[in-house]
Amino acid sequence: MPDDRDNDDSTDPERDELDELGGLDDDETEVEVPEEIHTVCHLCGGAGMVADPKFAVVGGVARTVDNGRQCPECESVGHFPGIVPPL
Repeated sequence: MPDDRDNDDSTDPERDELDELGGLDDDETEVEVPEEIHTVCHLCGGAGMVADPKFAVVGGVARTVDNGRQCPECESVGHFPGIVPPL
């Protein structure tokens, strides 16, 4: 009994490449690259906010509340232009 794969017309190299990539189209595999290089803020991790825990009484129960505050390093942007090593 012949193998079904012997009759398959999958000799197209482009089709083989798409199969290796998981069947994605060329448009889906393109990655947008920013025009300039950015470094993620080392203090906030790119979130733009840092933890600012405060003591509070909520509903008669003492607890810590963290509303967060603006990152003093990146001023809530989350990144720096160029390559900035952590200091």
